[in-house]
Formats: sequence, structure tokens, C-alpha cells
Amino acid sequence: MTIEDLMDFDLFIDLSDEQLNAVLKVCHRQTFKRDNMIVIEEEAGTNLYLILEGKVKISRISDDGREVILSILTEGDFFGEMSVIDGSTRSANVTSIDNSELIVIKREDFMSLLHQHPQIAINLLEELVARLRRSDQQIKALSLQDAVGKVASAILRLAENEGIIKNNEVIINKVPSQQDLANMAGTSRETISRVLKSLSNDNYLTKDGSKIIITAYDRFKMDFS
Repeated sequence: MTIEDLMDFDLFIDLSDEQLNAVLKVCHRQTFKRDNMIVIEEEAGTNLYLILEGKVKISRISDDGREVILSILTEGDFFGEMSVIDGSTRSANVTSIDNSELIVIKREDFMSLLHQHPQIAINLLEELVARLRRSDQQIKALSLQDAVGKVASAILRLAENEGIIKNNEVIINKVPSQQDLANMAGTSRETISRVLKSLSNDNYLTKDGSKIIITAYDRFKMDFS
């Protein structure tokens, strides 16, 4: 692991090489195979995780036993910060979607870094605010929109987090399974299939295997944000 690996994370943006080397000293690398549970809701939170490679889903189990996916994170993202900061138990489950390689920082080491390097704390606050705004949008989508709007909002979140934008077209590679999309949108797998077909017929997007291409991103955002 090198400081170049750390520079891929917004959490460490604007740090000097000396500061990055201080971070590097407390980092450990850990790998998880696909569908491995990384974090379990309600367990003690002792580590911060940063995603070097792969993709994970943040989820909770509803009262009726359904999985609700709160977010999907990929390279450059991090998770576990809430329990690390306040010392409480984990608020959600985290499961690897792909084979994943993570950087792990112990709670006591990360808290020490926050005290020694205030820029990390500023970067962390900016990311937490951005996540709160996205959560507000997600709550609005789930509570106010119809099935098409809920699915479209889930696709928009994927586009914003991991889409490749070029000439008003967004390519989302390796879209989650239809069941995972359903869990993100708060609907059923059958509804996902029907809505994707409808969005395709209305020329909002095309689907090619595990890839979705939003063909007119501005129009898509205007109609479904």
C-alpha cells in the first residue's frame, strides 16, 4: 500500500505527503470475497473501512424481514465512520457485492488522526453532509414518488455515485441485480423489470446485460429528481 492509494479518497484530499505517510502507518489491508458480511448491525464498531477495490451494499432488515438497501459504495468510498466517531454499535449491515479489497483503520488510530490533522475532520464533515443530503432525497423519493419514480431515483443514485458521464450520456457498469435494485427502490423485482422496460421504451435508457446507459441524462434528471 502506498500514499498514492490514499490519494484516491476525498477523505485525505489536501493532505501533504508527510501527513499521508502518517495515515499510511495505521492502515491495514483486508480482502473479502463476494457476498461476505463485513459489518453486522448492532455489533461494536471498532474499525473504519475504505474501499480500494470492489463494491459493497449498506442495508438494514425491515420489521417484516425484507432487506432495504440504503446505499451502494464503490472504490474511493468509506464506511463505518459513525460507530468509530461516537463509539456506538453499527447502524447497518455491510456486505461485499464483488470481491473487495479494503483499507482498515482502527478506531483509536483514526481518532488520533482527526486530532492531529484537522483537514481530515473537515473532509469527513463535508462527506457526511453530502450523504445527509442524498438521504433526504432518497426519503423524498420513497415517500412521494410512484413506482417509476422510485426506480428512476435508485438509478440516478447509481449514476451519481459510479456512472461514467460523457456528452450527456451516463454509463453505469455492473448494475446491481434486479433484487438489489428492488431493495434500493423499496419495491419488487417484478416492478423493476417492468419499469426498466418502460424507461427503455420511453427512450430514457438502454440496458445491455449488467450495464445501463442513460441516453439523455439531463432529461432523466429533470423528469425524476
